[in-house]
Amino acid sequence: MRGGQRQVLLLMAGLAEAGHECVLLAGERSPLSQEAMRTGYAVRKAEAKELWQCSKQAAIVHAHDARAHTLAAIASRRRFVVSRRVAFAVRRSVASIWKYQRATRFLAVSQFVANQLQAAGIRKEKIDVVYDAVGAITPAEPWNPAYPAIALASRDPQKGRDLVEQAAEIARIPVLFSENLAHDLLRASMFVYITRSEGLGSAALLAMGMGVPVIASNIGGLSELFADGASGILVGNVTSAIADAMRRILQEADLARALIAHARARVARSFTRDHLVAGTLKSYERALAG
Repeated sequence: MRGGQRQVLLLMAGLAEAGHECVLLAGERSPLSQEAMRTGYAVRKAEAKELWQCSKQAAIVHAHDARAHTLAAIASRRRFVVSRRVAFAVRRSVASIWKYQRATRFLAVSQFVANQLQAAGIRKEKIDVVYDAVGAITPAEPWNPAYPAIALASRDPQKGRDLVEQAAEIARIPVLFSENLAHDLLRASMFVYITRSEGLGSAALLAMGMGVPVIASNIGGLSELFADGASGILVGNVTSAIADAMRRILQEADLARALIAHARARVARSFTRDHLVAGTLKSYERALAG
């Protein structure tokens, strides 16, 4: 389960609460499908035949990743919208252009991603920016500089683990590389999210909502999450700059606590489940009216 899958479940919960019936098509025995079934949602295989049948009874189809986009372009009997979460540019192959032309609307996870869609030739009028959200969470314990710094335990070279390791060595600050953020952020002095490519940064958003100071790369959509120096710290992907920011968090308690307070307020203003559901429903309405 990664950020995108958790956002799907969060959206489905909000849509269900608003009175909308949802059917999820996902990989058989995938973590997403298993979690959705445990929650009680209707789940089908993510196959063209299933989509063909299910879409006949649907008002709209929502594709959440590249494979789902391809399936919808081939098999959907209804208008479909596509969520775009990734920061890399849209491919310009004949097949890619065809499937992007088939979508009725696009839900970009950030303005940065929306700009990339426009650069690929998609009209601005077909794009809605719908940010990720923070759902029900357990708040972190009161900030304590003795708690470890937390970073993602990703081996994806785009995620910058090497830069975090080098910066931590310079700053002489131990880092726990977490595979369970919701658990490990409960006792964290900071969350260090360094990446070479990012559409928005749902992991950083989770830390903000839980009440953990965030240091993040000034790249992609991350700058849309918070104001630098007010609700988080943005850094270039330079080890010395990352190390300096890590030291500041531990050495300036007032700064750490201010970042936490302002980040929580920003989440409440712009990144709740209600914001996610309202933005998604508006996009659905525009797609159906178009």
